[in-house]
Amino acid sequence: MFNNTDKRYNQFSAYLKNRFGAKIYKITIDAGFSCPNRDGTISSGGCIFCDDSGSFSQAHSNTLTIEQQVEEGIKNLSQRFKAEKFMSYFQAYTNTYKPVNELENIYFSALKHPDIIGISIGTRPDCIDNDKLKLISDIGKDYYTWLEYGLQSSHDKTLKKINRGHDFDCFVKAYEKTKEYGINICVHVILGLWETRDEILQTAQRLADLKIDGVKIHMLCALEGTRLWQMYQNKEIDFMSEDEYVDLVCDFLEILPGETTIHRLAGNGYRKTLVAPRWLGAKLDCLNKIDKEFLRRNSFQGRLYKPI
Repeated sequence: MFNNTDKRYNQFSAYLKNRFGAKIYKITIDAGFSCPNRDGTISSGGCIFCDDSGSFSQAHSNTLTIEQQVEEGIKNLSQRFKAEKFMSYFQAYTNTYKPVNELENIYFSALKHPDIIGISIGTRPDCIDNDKLKLISDIGKDYYTWLEYGLQSSHDKTLKKINRGHDFDCFVKAYEKTKEYGINICVHVILGLWETRDEILQTAQRLADLKIDGVKIHMLCALEGTRLWQMYQNKEIDFMSEDEYVDLVCDFLEILPGETTIHRLAGNGYRKTLVAPRWLGAKLDCLNKIDKEFLRRNSFQGRLYKPI
């Protein structure tokens, strides 16, 4: 249905393979960034779901230089998957939270290897400005470039509850400014944040109205040591079942435009720190159930999309 595959949604990995003629592997990089929502600049404690790794999924240490992390990542992925082309992915914490001259050195350090074709930068909508966007836009002239914004929800009441430190209007302004610079934008959302089905699908509709370039959908989970973990222990929150999540993901994707690339639908595990829900560790099972649900519905991403 999409990208010469049998997928009924616009899977980002398949989209990249179509575009570049080979599978593209992401190398996650920890460049030692902090976050204004953890260092007291915005508020204390950070988002309730974020652990001490800053959502960083890989094992190598930021004691390695960026060039060393890239080399190590390419070596490992080449050996495991015979990978040939790569993107540098700045994942941990807020990766625009430094002066622009420092960012320039950091980003270009991750682009030196000849097999790197692009870069993806994870950040917050309240941590960009014109100088930073111009830098990223200039990189985009020679490299395939994405800016990833953590939004999580379009509802201000939810953003306040998770201690996000910004509102939806802040995101919209950042989105519009970023599009002025011609930069690809991926938006992160979390399902299960004390919201009704209708409220979650309102977020899908608002992203659809913006014709967002890409989306990462996450299931809310409690990681050991987070405030969300404490809330789960105190029975202040529970988590949806895998079947509920699968059904809701398909609802969400039906609303988005078919052109929106889907960068993530299921987690990779968090085996060491994941407390709940435990089903989240079986990524492939979840993805297979999403495929089967779309088939059962005879549906696909964009089926309910209505351009404005």
